[in-house]
Amino acid sequence: MTTTDAAAAIRAHVRAFNARGLDALLAGFTDDAVWITGTTTVRGRAALTGLFDEAMRGLLPTLEVSDLLAEGDRAASQMTEALTYRGERRTCPIAAFYELRDGRIASAKVYREGSADVA
Repeated sequence: MTTTDAAAAIRAHVRAFNARGLDALLAGFTDDAVWITGTTTVRGRAALTGLFDEAMRGLLPTLEVSDLLAEGDRAASQMTEALTYRGERRTCPIAAFYELRDGRIASAKVYREGSADVA
């Protein structure tokens, strides 16, 4: 995988996330992908489907990429996430680190400033 391909995969992930296109979002993950944020670790497509479906309906999140660095099959991104929690709109700086395989996200670890957990 080239650096350009890794960056394109992350940008496609963010576009699908912001569009709340669950099918497009999940197509960007390997079947055995691992997603880690805060105290939550989710493994596999079925679990990712539940995680993102719930978040998209409940939190109405959007991402804005500030910086994106990619090299080979790895990428790191600094973003701002806007979400709604308990009726209040919040903005949170986040950093995400990705490993890709065959052009899709195989693992991601996301850090939210202050806390990776919303609650």
